[in-house]
Amino acid sequence: MLKANKEGPEKMEEIKNDTRGELPNSRLIIASNRLPVVLKKIDGKWEAEPGAGGLITALSPVLKQRGGLWIGWPGTQEASAQELETALNHASHESGFSLKPVALTSKEIDKYYFGFSNEIIWPQFHDLPSRCNFDPTYWPYYQEVNRKFAQVIQDQVVGNDYIWIHDYHLMSSARQLRNLGTDGEIGFFLHIPFPPPDIFMKLPWRKQLLDDLLHYDLIGFQTMRDRRNFFQCVHAIMKNLPVHTKGQIAVLRVDGRNVKVGAFPISIDFDEFRSLASSRKVADRAWHIHERVPKAQIILGVDRLDYTKGIPERLKAFRNALQRYPELIEKVVLVQVVVPSRHEIPEYRALKREIERLVSEINGQFTRFGWVPIHYLFRSLERSELAAYYRTAEIALITPLKDGMNLIAKEYCASSLEENCVLILSEFAGAASQMRKGALIVNPYDQEGMADAIYTAFKMPAHERSERMKRLRASIKKRDIY
Repeated sequence: MLKANKEGPEKMEEIKNDTRGELPNSRLIIASNRLPVVLKKIDGKWEAEPGAGGLITALSPVLKQRGGLWIGWPGTQEASAQELETALNHASHESGFSLKPVALTSKEIDKYYFGFSNEIIWPQFHDLPSRCNFDPTYWPYYQEVNRKFAQVIQDQVVGNDYIWIHDYHLMSSARQLRNLGTDGEIGFFLHIPFPPPDIFMKLPWRKQLLDDLLHYDLIGFQTMRDRRNFFQCVHAIMKNLPVHTKGQIAVLRVDGRNVKVGAFPISIDFDEFRSLASSRKVADRAWHIHERVPKAQIILGVDRLDYTKGIPERLKAFRNALQRYPELIEKVVLVQVVVPSRHEIPEYRALKREIERLVSEINGQFTRFGWVPIHYLFRSLERSELAAYYRTAEIALITPLKDGMNLIAKEYCASSLEENCVLILSEFAGAASQMRKGALIVNPYDQEGMADAIYTAFKMPAHERSERMKRLRASIKKRDIY
């Protein structure tokens, strides 16, 4: 429970100067819902391959550079303990850091992951409360799985190890660790947005969840907007909260402890993407891609299959652009990559059908001999192939309805070596706060506004493209993952 601010000026000065962080000889222990690998059975043998996603893209380079331990669910219940240990040991050797699994039952996966995490927190934190299913049976399982993670974490901690827990699946893990007796520092980072009070207040477990978060020593958000939303929710629900703010860090006084809260925009390994894009393999692939559409500018969309990514809205905007700007016909091609995700959820299967219906309708309406307006890929792309599309596309169309950050936008800019391209970015992506001076910022709900941006990007002079992209690339390089 939060206490009123009864501290004197000397105590507040102590709070302001409290900059404890990484201790000497400490390991970094990362915990997230999934391990950064995908387990596959190949020729009767379980093997671990590198996973994908923003969290993995951001954290793997850091952990590889300094070593440490990553704790998470391995993504399967089929492998035996021995098979799992063998596969993860091999993956640990390849990655440069250790991997430790957390075993979950089918019921826990259903209630904690598909239920509380993805039917409640995911839509609510993305400002889509109408998609929430507030099933009361989900909350106890969420707490139990967080307790499981806490137990595995505590069993691995040695000395001054720093525990860094990630994302919305594990918001209650700090409280569980405290209940188990952990008194070391615990950090938390939320990769998705944090909602404003009018959205958050709809959560039946709003007070419990906030109280759980305040058991961390450091809470990180993607943007200042997310941090502001968090404070507004804390003040609305907890009240009488002592706060000292200095720059991007605010310090709360909670039951005699300091809880630091900040905005730390996540990024990418800029040099790694630049190097990959400049490799011969990627250059050859990029040449082959453009050889197939030599007279058209490529517009690229890359998204995981998810209703927050605004893919149907984007397709409708592209159709609007072809209708209102016939000059674009046979002069642009939209390459829309959709990475399969959450096949088990009916809502996602319905989204896939809607996307495919729109692609078929638009192609049927506008296709000309030798030109198809939308090239639709429903699969994961290997890294060099994705980098080739980044390097080839003259325009990137990154228009989520809501996103914590969106690293695709940053990867695209880092890979754009010729700096002759345009980024169109949703104002509701966390990346927009950093990239608005170089990107064309759009409202993803505004079909005509997005269509206008597509036409603007298509017509943009080379010198303006170059100036904008140079600005974007310099910003990302300066604020990379390290």
